[in-house]
Amino acid sequence: MVQLLIVYYSKTGGSRQMAEAANSAASEEVTTVLKTAQKAEPKDLLRADGYIFCAPENLAAIAGMMKDFYDRSYYPALGRIEGRPYAQMVCAGSDGENAARQTARIAQGWRLKEVQPPLIICTHAQTPEEILADKTIPEEQLALCRDLGAAMGAGLSMGVF
Repeated sequence: MVQLLIVYYSKTGGSRQMAEAANSAASEEVTTVLKTAQKAEPKDLLRADGYIFCAPENLAAIAGMMKDFYDRSYYPALGRIEGRPYAQMVCAGSDGENAARQTARIAQGWRLKEVQPPLIICTHAQTPEEILADKTIPEEQLALCRDLGAAMGAGLSMGVF
């Protein structure tokens, strides 16, 4: 059975909501595994047929816990997941581009196939209080996350990637 792995990290809830939205739509098409970056392991990557990576951008970079997942998984998966499709989602305060570039570089090293551009959801949080506050992603933006999940699930299910 085809399996989609969704790995996410979320401190204030934004990325979690995005990952859950993608998971809910993808699970209608394929078997999904939704794991936090802290709990995801290299064996999860090896078992899956495709991936969605979702994390916040912190200080213009991948959130540390997501980077930790990549650090723990990179070499055990290297040369063993080539050609598999992936997509990514970034929850950002104002930009998100650098975190997306960093994830794309890691995926390039794994020789993964990007199947759609990064989805960056901007919360416009700029003050320390706004940045650290729990997030609520608006429904219209969660719909974009569901669209991404549905597209990944359908593509994997039909074998088009």
